[in-house]
Amino acid sequence: MDLLAGVIVALACLAGVAMTLLMLPGIWLMIGVAIACDFWRPELFSTWTLVLVVALGAVAELLELAASAAGARRARGSRAAAVSSILGGIVGAIAGTVLIPIPILGTVLGGIIGAGLFAGLGERGVAMASWGDSWRVGRGAAHGRVISLIVKLALAIVIGLVLTVTAFVP
Repeated sequence: MDLLAGVIVALACLAGVAMTLLMLPGIWLMIGVAIACDFWRPELFSTWTLVLVVALGAVAELLELAASAAGARRARGSRAAAVSSILGGIVGAIAGTVLIPIPILGTVLGGIIGAGLFAGLGERGVAMASWGDSWRVGRGAAHGRVISLIVKLALAIVIGLVLTVTAFVP
């Protein structure tokens, strides 16, 4: 039964990493399945392992939320641009999935373009910045979104590896 629980966790981790790449809550799928399997097979994970992956998941979410806003702020953008970049990343990911029918690529590109576009428009419309300054802030937000995707994907892989290895190693 422990082998079956390990296989379930490993498959959930593979799906979770793929979901994270699509900007979906794959990390929480991995953690949820691991906790469910730990209830079923209590000796599968230590409490410290589960605390570690939950903490890493929370860090990944916070970094993702803040990265495009931080990119906009680093480019000397306004608070409006920072908030707009977060909203734009979400809207862009959804729109990219529909408008760019290439799996994963459409979602990723849509999120990056959306964060940059909304940050630039927020800077122009609310802060009344010039088009050049708005463009610079939009690029900063897009760069932040790219960095957040890379960092969150790396953390998802680490979480998946920790859970998979500890599910099979007694």
